[in-house]
Amino acid sequence: MSKLVNLLEGLEYRCIQGNTSVEISSIENDSRNVTDGSLYFCIKGNVVDGHDFAAAAAEKGASIFVAEKMINVPDSATVLIVDDSRYAMACISAAYYGHPAKEMKVIGITGTKGKTTTTYMVKSILENSGYKVGLVGTIETIVGDKITPAKNTTPESIVLQKIFRDMADNGCDCVVMEVSSQALLLHRTAGFIFDIGIFTNIEPDHIGPGEHKDFNDYMRCKGLLFKQCRLGIFNCDDERWEQVAQGHTCDIETYGFSKKADFYAENVEMITKKGYLGISYNVKGKMNFTVEIDLPGEFSVYNSLTAIAICSHFGVLENDIKNALKYAKVKGRIEMIKVSDDFTLMIDYAHNAMSLESLLTTLKAYNPHRLVCLFGCGGNRAKSRRFEMGEVSGRLADLTIITSDNPRFEKPQDIIDDIKVGIGRTDGKYIEILDRKEAIAYAIHNGEPGDIIVLAGKGHEDYQEIEGKKYPMDERVIIEDILKY
Repeated sequence: MSKLVNLLEGLEYRCIQGNTSVEISSIENDSRNVTDGSLYFCIKGNVVDGHDFAAAAAEKGASIFVAEKMINVPDSATVLIVDDSRYAMACISAAYYGHPAKEMKVIGITGTKGKTTTTYMVKSILENSGYKVGLVGTIETIVGDKITPAKNTTPESIVLQKIFRDMADNGCDCVVMEVSSQALLLHRTAGFIFDIGIFTNIEPDHIGPGEHKDFNDYMRCKGLLFKQCRLGIFNCDDERWEQVAQGHTCDIETYGFSKKADFYAENVEMITKKGYLGISYNVKGKMNFTVEIDLPGEFSVYNSLTAIAICSHFGVLENDIKNALKYAKVKGRIEMIKVSDDFTLMIDYAHNAMSLESLLTTLKAYNPHRLVCLFGCGGNRAKSRRFEMGEVSGRLADLTIITSDNPRFEKPQDIIDDIKVGIGRTDGKYIEILDRKEAIAYAIHNGEPGDIIVLAGKGHEDYQEIEGKKYPMDERVIIEDILKY
């Protein structure tokens, strides 16, 4: 049990009913989870407003409410009015769990691309150096041996602080996490200070209803991280990095290909072996050594250089960095699956035109015999994505295999027909195979020496969503089954 008054330090509020000396049994932002003595946060969302469920929460036993406006609850309840109940939830949650972020080094990575891969690289390097590292990201949350699939890139503050508490109690020295622009906008990471904040890059994304009103707002939200960290590390090759850094309150370091950066890469060499692509380069600046990684492309240089810049603040040795990066793998992010010595096959999460173009452009630089791109598009999402992805693959791939992704409540063939509209704007060759397993089998059985084959769009996902139900579909398992016959 916690006393409410002890959780309110530094928070502006008005107690319009009851008193702040009451005890709290739990904190909740879902009225269905409320029990006797719970504090219930009334959160206004895009679809539903938590204020409308205050009475239901009271009936279930909630006796303390944090809200932005008057609510219909019994006179015996304590009601606090705040300007922003999401911000209040973050601050109160941090206090309720005993400010666990203060017990660890917290690393937050924001940017349009590169967040996920970089978090795993950082985790690999630090663990190779003897640290115990927690991870929070798009794919999963890792606390010790416990792995939990992620619902959001950055969880709600009430969930995040509980995760931090579990990490601290499990002996984690540090936590590395992805920080989305939505998380910063919605105060999911309020209530604590990051030791290190990282900016990878920025391009227009997540703009529209329920997200960011425009690109400037998207950049502004990314920049909020650097008003909440002690050290900011920026990709200075991104032309907008200084705009994102505007108003920062942290110390600054930089990385990139520019020799003005604190950490920079030079002498980049692409590596091609049987069924394998990689890259090597020299790290210069504040550290000086050569690194080779089993991941292709310029963005792999950026991701690994980011991780090196971060880990330099943890006293890690060069050999630990080199060994860790050599074997760092991320499920569904340029994940190479060995199926043949003749050609290379990989799984990647690229599920929009921007990420697909970046991936295919990178792979073309390895001069494959053919670049084969297999993908579909999700149903009940913007049709423009289908046209755009079709056009990108038609322009860059030598062969596109159009198939199904997560059709949701749309007919798979209708989605494929939209993709074909985009491909039709190019001279690209394509075939369509509606069943994804059959499409993958075709790609493998028809692979030619020197091909690079990309299975795009599903990445780490292990399901296919059809008419509201998720059916098991893991491309790794599919490939194993195909290779048996």
